[in-house]
Amino acid sequence: MLPVEEFVARRQTMFDAMPSNSIAIVSAAHEVTRSNDTEYPFCQNKNFYYLTGFNEPEAVLMLVKSAEQQSVLFCRDKDPQMEVWHGRRVGPELAKQEFGVEQALSIDDIDEFAVERFSQVDKVLCCFDNGETMSLATDWLSQVAAKSRIGKHAPASLVNCAALIHELRLHKTEREIALMRQANVISGQAHQRAMQATQAGKFEYQIEAELLHEFAVNGARYAAYNSIVAGGDNANILHYTDNNEALNDGDLLLIDAGGELAGYAADITRTFPVSGKFSEPQKAIYQLVLDAQQAAIEAIEPGNTLAALNDLVCDILTKGLYDLGILEGDLTELIADKACKQYFIHGLGHWLGLDVHDVGDYHANDKRQQLRPFVAGMVMTIEPGIYIPKGSDVADRWQGIGVRIEDNVLVTERGYENLTVNAPKTVDAIEALMAESN
Repeated sequence: MLPVEEFVARRQTMFDAMPSNSIAIVSAAHEVTRSNDTEYPFCQNKNFYYLTGFNEPEAVLMLVKSAEQQSVLFCRDKDPQMEVWHGRRVGPELAKQEFGVEQALSIDDIDEFAVERFSQVDKVLCCFDNGETMSLATDWLSQVAAKSRIGKHAPASLVNCAALIHELRLHKTEREIALMRQANVISGQAHQRAMQATQAGKFEYQIEAELLHEFAVNGARYAAYNSIVAGGDNANILHYTDNNEALNDGDLLLIDAGGELAGYAADITRTFPVSGKFSEPQKAIYQLVLDAQQAAIEAIEPGNTLAALNDLVCDILTKGLYDLGILEGDLTELIADKACKQYFIHGLGHWLGLDVHDVGDYHANDKRQQLRPFVAGMVMTIEPGIYIPKGSDVADRWQGIGVRIEDNVLVTERGYENLTVNAPKTVDAIEALMAESN
């Protein structure tokens, strides 16, 4: 877990970026009903968590920047009867001590507090993509405006602060990076366990269970996202999460899975043979994807861009597919046309952090090229893939092969650090690990 000092520092950075005489509002998530009177495991709003570390529903953070600056956390009151049924609550008194805010109040007091403070500031900041926050803010604005005859003045503007928070989240601190390293180690162990547990005849969900077990026993209680455990042609469905089919000898198994540690996600993909041994066609496609991935990772350094890495990967994949006879025509034209995109059908990577597809502007142009220069502290995935579904217009030996290889990479001052250190990905390493279990 991150210490309270980390969250205090984040709020101070937020205060520094806010305009004078303004107030920012960030809301917690709500519990979501799963069945009748039971809920899904609670998942906190990531912007709210980033600024507070507070992990209960029905809470709001207000950052007031006027003559003085003050962080105010509104949360549920202690309630012994409710806590017997639904679990302990922090309560305002303990919240002030544990989360480093200047003031903590009952969520029941928020309307009175907000209306009074709104009448004292010029701007209100909130995330426009959060319907709950927007509803609260507009209601309070209306209440202040209704009191104009008694000298109350509503703020002149409502400002979207999502980009401001997202920019802060994009640049990771040393403490965040340490957590993400550990999330990767745990997730790498889970991928090793899955490889060693895989056998023909088992079901995809049984391998998923191995992953979840390894996450949880090592402190990552939840998966960061719904795990993809895709045998054979299922690997050619990018977001396949049914995980309900039997594994067949001779097929590949693609696993895209990562644990969540203290809110931070790992996102790792490995592809390996169910039998423990790659066929020659499988090995050829796999090695091509691995070569492209490694070239992209080695090119990561401050100043480079995902657009440049994508061009590099497309050149390698296009030439490789041409050499294998899967692409035909003039090689120069094929490379210029990025012909590999017929089989490499998604982006090369994305930001990673509190969300799997984390926030942060990519500076994409109208051609969807991601032109933002890398700086130290950014963390991203690098995940090229080749997907050749059954029924494709290629030779039979290639059909049904789907390969993706994904690592989590930190930009450093001098280049990069691959956080995904213990999930085998060379052909020899995968085959050797799987041979140990046979």
